[in-house]
Amino acid sequence: MGKTKGNRILVTGGAGFIGSALVWALNLRGEENIILCDRLGSDEKWRNLVPLRYEDYIDADELLPRLRENPDLFGKVDKVFHLGACSATTEKDAAYLMRNNFQYTRELAQWALEHWSRFVYASSAATYGDGEEGMSDEGQDLEALRPLNMYGYSKHLFDLYAARNGLDQSIVGLKYFNVFGPNENHKGDMRSLVNKAYDQIVETGKVKLFRSHRPDYEDGKQMRDFHYVKDAVEMTLFLADEPKAAGLYNIGSGKAHTWIDLTDAIFKALGKKAEIEFVDMPEQIREKYQYFTEAKIGKLKGLDYEGEITPLEDAVRDYVVEYLVPDKRLGD
Repeated sequence: MGKTKGNRILVTGGAGFIGSALVWALNLRGEENIILCDRLGSDEKWRNLVPLRYEDYIDADELLPRLRENPDLFGKVDKVFHLGACSATTEKDAAYLMRNNFQYTRELAQWALEHWSRFVYASSAATYGDGEEGMSDEGQDLEALRPLNMYGYSKHLFDLYAARNGLDQSIVGLKYFNVFGPNENHKGDMRSLVNKAYDQIVETGKVKLFRSHRPDYEDGKQMRDFHYVKDAVEMTLFLADEPKAAGLYNIGSGKAHTWIDLTDAIFKALGKKAEIEFVDMPEQIREKYQYFTEAKIGKLKGLDYEGEITPLEDAVRDYVVEYLVPDKRLGD
């Protein structure tokens, strides 16, 4: 637990992947007056919390009811980082996603604005769909975007709500691309390839990648904007602190790499020769698969953001050697 001085910070999803990394980064700044909110189930997400320093914990299902009963429950809250959500792109329960990802965000944003708290929330690159309308966060026609899955749509719906109601003039939405790094062990099938591939290499000595089912992409040459979580949280904190920041921002490295590039970096970090096996992509995701993502981050840089973006090979090495091999979490 942490100290209780000054204005507080509320972090939802604070035990999760990006949320716990954000709390870790806040701790490095000396911030410990943090209200951490999440749902702890039967997985080992709780392990992300052990090295962190925070003031109090509240279950995600209790947060809104308690704020309705007592809007001033936490006193003055300086910033709200709303990173809690169901992030499974394969989730089929649309009603659950609407409640958990859209309605929850809408109510918490309204509370934050009424209490003059800076509201920063996680949108997603999944809102861009197949990328046909581009992946720019500047002058984007949100109405034209067509997410490929219900998760992406639930995120997109709040982006639309914020724009239609003028909330986007005072809040910040973050379109995270393919973030990877420490503290994602609990995510199951939604873990990054780096995490999954490490386990595969330990068990079998090789990594399985999806074949391409489009003639314009060779096997393993599908491309993603892979972004290290340490860089992602630095961008997040910069935008929270920057008074001129408002609306949607892409959070990515700004450079796409192939799955083969990523896999080669993992093997190199382990000092092994790359061994890749290509397997068919499951039919149920073929029509919803993004073959290319690359964050356009000119809007962020236009605010004079000067944070370094870790080269992919260096980021993978740091993650593998410092965290995966010794089975450590951020702050351990």
